Amino acid sequence: MENTTKIGPAPNPTRCRLYILTPPAIPDPNAFSGLLEETLAAGDVASLQLRLKSCDDASIRAASKALMPICHAKEVAFILNDRPDLAAQLGCDGVHIGPEDTPYAEARRILGPEAIVGVSCKGSRHVAMDLADAGADYVAFGAFYPSTTKDVSALDAVDPEVLQIWSETTNVPCVAIGGITVENCEPLIAAGADFLAVSNGIWGYTGGPAAAVRAFNAKFAAKPTA
Repeated sequence: MENTTKIGPAPNPTRCRLYILTPPAIPDPNAFSGLLEETLAAGDVASLQLRLKSCDDASIRAASKALMPICHAKEVAFILNDRPDLAAQLGCDGVHIGPEDTPYAEARRILGPEAIVGVSCKGSRHVAMDLADAGADYVAFGAFYPSTTKDVSALDAVDPEVLQIWSETTNVPCVAIGGITVENCEPLIAAGADFLAVSNGIWGYTGGPAAAVRAFNAKFAAKPTA
């Protein structure tokens, strides 16, 4: 399987990169735009996923209209969560789908061969391999830590070893997700994650989201070893 990911241009393709998830609600997309511009200007970011799971279509459309041009100006891929239909209508760069969402084959049919279609696989390398073989642009494993956006019990937590095994056996990129912060990310980087998907670890960072982007990129540059 070849690495065909289209999640933004990488200044160093061997280095882990940020995959930022938006807050779960964006009441005023125009007001949020300034914060996003400042955040993306702070350092390398591969992609932004618009993740408004509890919002209606009108809110998703408004947020996409305000935020997508900012991402594209910074060469950051704009990915919509869950909704390949809306992603196609809005001209998003791709979609991220989970096990309970639209099946991969249907998402690919809707979006076409050039779009990014990424898939959540929880902790299953078997599921990830099947989806990678089908053509998924990346597979996401997690949650690795307790998350503020999902209810994750200790029994559901994924071991970072899945990232190491995946990175050693396939070229399809893997995304680590779930409760990731500047303070706990090093084992995931060392295990071989290509991207870290981060939400509250960016927007809830003590120094602000721009400082979080700088701090994550410093961790990536240090490239800790397992």
